[in-house]
Amino acid sequence: MKAIILAAGTASRLRPLTDNTPKCLLNVGNKSILQRTIENLLSNEIDEFVIVTGYLGGMIEKFVAENFPDLKVVFIHNEKYSSTNNIYSLWMTKKHALNNEIFLLDSDIVFDSRIVGLLKNSGYENCLAVKTGIELSDEEIKITVNKDNSISEISKTVELSRALGESIGIEKFGKRFVENLFAELDKMILDENLSNVFYEAAFERLIRKGKEIYSVSVENLKCLEIDFPEDFERAAVEVLEMK
Repeated sequence: MKAIILAAGTASRLRPLTDNTPKCLLNVGNKSILQRTIENLLSNEIDEFVIVTGYLGGMIEKFVAENFPDLKVVFIHNEKYSSTNNIYSLWMTKKHALNNEIFLLDSDIVFDSRIVGLLKNSGYENCLAVKTGIELSDEEIKITVNKDNSISEISKTVELSRALGESIGIEKFGKRFVENLFAELDKMILDENLSNVFYEAAFERLIRKGKEIYSVSVENLKCLEIDFPEDFERAAVEVLEMK
């Protein structure tokens, strides 16, 4: 199983914190977000990595080389990081992802390592982590589900009144779904020039074609996406309660 970590963005909403540092290398507590992510995956026996860089990508490569010198990792540089969204970074990993089970993660999430275990042991071939029981807004990627817990909608535009919760940006996919996913990404990027949308748009298209992705609640385990300065400040407090 491979972990794909998308770390290309400029994180302009966090400036000046990210003026000279990529978001994933900001320290939360005594460790960077990226270090926490890698350690969480390693602790769950996921030891092959593909990391897509963009903004200040050299700093990310240097950090990994110095702190995880034996890590099995491939770096891919998205030169179009300032004009594309995470769907394009994901598409760039195609040759490394095909024929593999993958964990897909955004690089700006501070999360309890047990969330990875919840997905691994969920019994679902294809699933994603969902935070429920929280107040939602237009900012979050939200989901609705069918009676069997499969996802029926996933986007920022899901009606708040119907949303089960927030997709936190951690997904697990089996080999067959990965093949379908990258076929869809090829259409979206190469044929339709949809390089500046969120990758969840590809998930939703596959769901409409009958492919199943299931919701896995993170229960009471802590997780926080770092988008704004207030998120960063909150994460420094919540990280003390994470494993």
